[in-house]
Amino acid sequence: MDNVTAAVRDKYGAAARRAAAGEPSGCCGTSAGACADPITSNLYGAAETSGLPGKALAASLGCGNPTALTRLEPGDVVLDLGSGGGIDVLLSARRVGPTGKAYGLDTTDEMLALAEENKRDSGLTNVEFLRGTIEAIPLPDASVDVVISNCVINLSGDKQRVLNEAFRVLKPGGRFAVSDVVLRGDLPEPLRHSMELWVGCIAGALTEQEYRDRLASAGFADIGLEVTRTYDVEDARAFLANEGVDVDAVAGDVKDKVVSAFVRARKPAACCGPTCCS
Repeated sequence: MDNVTAAVRDKYGAAARRAAAGEPSGCCGTSAGACADPITSNLYGAAETSGLPGKALAASLGCGNPTALTRLEPGDVVLDLGSGGGIDVLLSARRVGPTGKAYGLDTTDEMLALAEENKRDSGLTNVEFLRGTIEAIPLPDASVDVVISNCVINLSGDKQRVLNEAFRVLKPGGRFAVSDVVLRGDLPEPLRHSMELWVGCIAGALTEQEYRDRLASAGFADIGLEVTRTYDVEDARAFLANEGVDVDAVAGDVKDKVVSAFVRARKPAACCGPTCCS
């Protein structure tokens, strides 16, 4: 297991244990004080979460709400990459109805156990959680209508492979619709080299152009990126101070460079070549 994967499992396993114990864990950061950071706060409305298990919301570690920003139709098959406690899977399952299905994929045993508990408590039957990595999705080619993800792809040490895998499992015409942390410009080197910040969402983030280029390299078309939140210096101060970073030294460099974005793309409906159609 590489260092990034091990660190992700450690931190998100701890977050799952906190949520299972009824404690809030909705944070990208590595300490309890970071759980109020603006990246993960106020993502879901009361109407959306009404009737869902409280632990599903408590375990939310995302930076957006991809299920609110993409079209899901009855009968669709949806895959959530890095599904955590399962909130986006449960929301998707509601929208695709009994003729559809929502898969959640996660690598952390504690999160998978919590997700299964939340599935039982929700009463939804069109949900399945899978153990595996987002770099090697355990589903057949062309088996999914929509791939979603919530602030997880930036955690991978091999993002191109993740995007290639998302392309592989999508049906022709299928849609990629994820929320992620994206950079507008380069971060200072001390942040790029901090493993704690990598796990905390920021240091592993791609720039807008890098995201577009890698999606295109995977074969996607109709690529779009919509900024949903921009974080100012004080947002950075609150977040980074909990990570032991000298905020005054880096805050100016971080200003307006860290955003949450909704990233969308489409697998072409007609194509040629072994990487396009099954």
